[in-house]
Amino acid sequence: MTNSSGSKIRIGILGASGYTGGELLRLLAGHEGMEVAMLSAERRAGRRLGEVFPHLAAMNAPDLVSIKNFDYDTLDAVFCCLPHGTTQEVIAGLPAHLKVVDLSADFRLNSPAVYAKWYGKEHRAVDLQREAAYGLTELNRDVIVAAGLVANPGCYPTGPQLALAPLLGAGQVATEDIIIDAKSGVSGAGREPKQDLLFSEVGEGVQAYGVASHRHSPEIEQGLSLAAGKPVSVTFTPHLMPMNRGILATIYVRLANGASPDDLRAALRRRYDVEPFVHVVGEGVSPATRDVRGSNHCLIGVFGDRRPGRAILLTVIDNLVKGASGQALQNMNLMCGMPETAGLEQLSLFP
Repeated sequence: MTNSSGSKIRIGILGASGYTGGELLRLLAGHEGMEVAMLSAERRAGRRLGEVFPHLAAMNAPDLVSIKNFDYDTLDAVFCCLPHGTTQEVIAGLPAHLKVVDLSADFRLNSPAVYAKWYGKEHRAVDLQREAAYGLTELNRDVIVAAGLVANPGCYPTGPQLALAPLLGAGQVATEDIIIDAKSGVSGAGREPKQDLLFSEVGEGVQAYGVASHRHSPEIEQGLSLAAGKPVSVTFTPHLMPMNRGILATIYVRLANGASPDDLRAALRRRYDVEPFVHVVGEGVSPATRDVRGSNHCLIGVFGDRRPGRAILLTVIDNLVKGASGQALQNMNLMCGMPETAGLEQLSLFP
C-alpha cells in the first residue's frame, strides 16, 4: 500500500471544490495508503478546505491552490475533476510518471468523431484518448491495472452497463428494443448555482431532461456494443428527482434464446458473486437508492414483465460514489497495486 520509496501514495486533486472532489476527499480521509498532498480550485484558491467543505474541516489536508501552482513532481497520482473540454489539454500536459483517473467525459468515448458530435468540439488529445482505459472496474479490471490513464465512467452509464453487459455477452437479452429510464439526484448536475436547480424549482416535482439527446447515450451504447459483439442502440431518458443523491435505472429488455427472468438473475449472480461492490438482490426485491446512499455499492434486481418474453432490470447506485468518486478511487487502488476496496469499506447510510 505504498509507493516505491515505502511511503504513502501522494495524491493531487484537480478541481477539488466540486461535489466529486469533496466526495473523493471524504473517502480518502479513511484511506491508509494514500495521502492528499495538493488540491486545486481556481475560484477558491488560497482558501482552507474547511471553508469550502465545512464537513471536512477536521481533515488534515492542504489549502487549495491554483492549478498553475501544482508541483507534480511531488505527486504519484492525480484525480482530475475538471469540466469536460478543458480536461484533455490539462492531462496532456501532465508528467508521464503520474497515474491519472479522469472524472470528466473527455476520454470515455473511443471515437474522436463521436466525441465531437456529442460534446460540440474536436478532441485535442486524440493519442491519449486512444490510450485511456475505460474505468468500469468490474468489467475492465485487467486493463485498468496496467493503465496510466483511466477514464472514469459517467454516473448514468454505470448501473445499466453492469446489469446488461453480462446478459448481452451471454445472448440472454436481445440487442434491440432496450429502454433505459433513469432518475438521478440533483448533485449529478454539479455544485455551481443554477436557476433550474434551486430548491423551489426542483422540489415537489420530477422532470425529464436531455430527452433523446443526453451525452451519456453514446457511452452506454459503446459499452453494450462491446459486450454484445455487435452494435447496440438504446432509448435512454434521464429524469431529475428532488433528492440529493442516488440513481435508479429501470431497464426494459426482450429475452433471447429461451432465457427466462430467473436465468438472467442466475447469470448476474454468477458474474458478480465474488465482486465486493456489485450485488444481485433476491427475487421480488426492488432495490432503492436509500439502500446504497454514501456507499460504493451497486444493487441489481430482476423482474419478469407481465408480458411474455420481456424482463425488467433495476439498478441503484449513489451517483457521487459508485457513479463518480468511489469508482475513481476503486480504479486508482488497482492502478497503484492496492486492495481494490481500500477507503471504500463503509456501508450505506440509513435512514
